[in-house]
Amino acid sequence: MDRSLAELEAIVRNRICKVCTDRTVDGECGLEQPSSCALFRLFPQVAQAIHSVESDDIQQYIEAIRRNVCSVCVDHAADGSCETRQQVQCALDAYLLLVVDAIEEATAKTFDRKSLDSGAPIQVRPGPQTQV
Repeated sequence: MDRSLAELEAIVRNRICKVCTDRTVDGECGLEQPSSCALFRLFPQVAQAIHSVESDDIQQYIEAIRRNVCSVCVDHAADGSCETRQQVQCALDAYLLLVVDAIEEATAKTFDRKSLDSGAPIQVRPGPQTQV
């Protein structure tokens, strides 16, 4: 199913913003500068990175995001680190699984969640090319 970028963004906003810890009591974005949210500031790259992955392995989605989105983010340091991510203030990183799920569902791809049901934590491999 082909969806426009605007449609995908609306779907992701509907799914993510209502659970975001930065929202206000009345459901509005609580960030001082809502445009600073990496998830939506870089949404075209996010959608493309997720669309480029053909796998049920969340690790491959994480690597695609690190390579294609984080690498162009203003918060990403030359050494591959990200202070925003390390302080758990990056919505893209914090809600990545929900974002992948929303985009895959909206584009009629399926993500096999069985591997996530094992209770094992998602492992983010460190390194300059794989950090968000």
